[in-house]
Amino acid sequence: MSGLIEGLPDAVALRCIARVPFYLYPKLELVSHSWRAAIRSSELFKARQEVGSAEELLCVCAYDPENLWQMYDPLHDLWITLPVLPSKVRHLAHFGVVSTGGKLFVLGGGSDDVDPLTGDQDGRFATDEVWSYDPIMRRWAQRASMILPRAMFACCVLKGKIIVAGGFTSCRESISQAEMYDPEKDVWTPIPDLHCTHNSACSGFVIGGKVHVLHKGLSTVQVLDHIGSGWKVEDYGWLQGPTAVVQGALYVMSHGLIVKQEKKASKVVVSASEFRRRIGFAMTGLRDEIYVIGGVIGPDRFNWDIKPMSDVDILTVGGDRPTWREAAPMTKCRGTIFGCTQLRI
Repeated sequence: MSGLIEGLPDAVALRCIARVPFYLYPKLELVSHSWRAAIRSSELFKARQEVGSAEELLCVCAYDPENLWQMYDPLHDLWITLPVLPSKVRHLAHFGVVSTGGKLFVLGGGSDDVDPLTGDQDGRFATDEVWSYDPIMRRWAQRASMILPRAMFACCVLKGKIIVAGGFTSCRESISQAEMYDPEKDVWTPIPDLHCTHNSACSGFVIGGKVHVLHKGLSTVQVLDHIGSGWKVEDYGWLQGPTAVVQGALYVMSHGLIVKQEKKASKVVVSASEFRRRIGFAMTGLRDEIYVIGGVIGPDRFNWDIKPMSDVDILTVGGDRPTWREAAPMTKCRGTIFGCTQLRI
């Protein structure tokens, strides 16, 4: 980088560029070769953190089109399309997705397509692949593979490290093994196994600095406080359904309601009856809001058609009165949501 802005040291100029909204960066690259180099540098990501201009975006992958991701910018209500995930696994689904250190991570997953390693097409297989997407460089990179292939597993970030636990290997064999990934060292290490496994998908999230793993159909929650101490089994009596963590609190959509869950209690927040016919959507938290994204309208006795959706509905829960509003629909993706997470850059 040299001479980014006439009369300013490059370090100061970079901080000026860091204040520009992320969605404008492709246009800024056209200014000059030095601007392009600056915008695609790791220094820019650091500068955005330092000047307080980091943005929180949502990353979403849906059934259609295959292996394509989009990012949602809530401040400007627009969608940004990412390059197609370059995995050889077709129709990748049931993967883990998180973000840390300004990068998006897509981990494992399964497919009922032909296994690219064995050529097997007799059933669903799982993969151990791990991919990261750098939004500054705008490219995917393959990372160290997980110790075990897995799909439908719990996946979350604890203190900058990625934790995966449970799920299924190929042929739908359930597993209790857990492992941890260090993004800086690109290394996986085993951690204590879950206390028990279950023949259902599981999900994971962090509340109060602890990892919580829930299996579909079970009331018990497995909690990891410290890696060395292993997992504890708790029965909070939590409701089943799509979940979102907003400002450290867990919200669940159950029986046409949005419910705020605490350890031994629950509080109805607002009605969500309009989502009863909408299935396969993503529910996630961003700032003080809950996002309901995509999915399909399932058939009923009057209409057997299945309608893929790109709609985005937002519930603000931070104020005195929760309110719904609509956001810009996805511009490329639609249908069942395979992965959704927030990304801070």
